[in-house]
Amino acid sequence: MQVRVTTPPPPEDYSDSKYRYLYPRSHYRGKFTPANLAFNANLQEFGQKVIYICGLETSGKISSLQAYSDIKNLWKQLKKSKKNLNIGNDLPEQ
Repeated sequence: MQVRVTTPPPPEDYSDSKYRYLYPRSHYRGKFTPANLAFNANLQEFGQKVIYICGLETSGKISSLQAYSDIKNLWKQLKKSKKNLNIGNDLPEQ
């Protein structure tokens, strides 16, 4: 059984304190490009979902193995997003 953690769309008025508490977002401060902004949103969503999965595992709602599997799948989705948005391809090789 895979736990599906979904983020609901934001309300018309984002000032709703309950929504801001449950789904916090930080302002993007990096070099602005549409791809960077999209990846930042994906990264924040990844982090939020990991927090929920960890909470479910800690409270005994899902097993450690299930939590690991879910987080691994989220990581794969984030890596795919990074690749599709061409993030980091312009960095010099080290």
